[in-house]
Amino acid sequence: MSRDLYRDPIYGKLSGVCAGMANYFGLEVWLVRILVISAALLGGSFLVILAYVAMTFMLEKQPTQYVNELKAKQEHKLKNKPWEQGQSAESLLTTLEGDFEHLEQTVRNMEAYVTSDAFKVNREFKNM
Repeated sequence: MSRDLYRDPIYGKLSGVCAGMANYFGLEVWLVRILVISAALLGGSFLVILAYVAMTFMLEKQPTQYVNELKAKQEHKLKNKPWEQGQSAESLLTTLEGDFEHLEQTVRNMEAYVTSDAFKVNREFKNM
């Protein structure tokens, strides 16, 4: 299942746009609300209200099991609140170490390619 942008009226205060954006970006709902309110107060009130109303009408309501399916597919289950179930600190660190090793290997492969003669030749062909 890919991530899609939906309104989340169950956890939303007005129409669920901020809650839907929080689900989409993987953020806490209160953080998205603070960002939207701050943007409105710092001079973009007309644009923020216009975007909010437009998103209210353009976005579909979130399917009932959408968030649960997304959370089930996440490898990292960090506890957002103390009473929620998540991975232990040790297993989370082990998972993150594996992820960082994979990212480091990917960066090394990119570095090796960019500094290789094959990259220079491919770049010259593209510049022709």
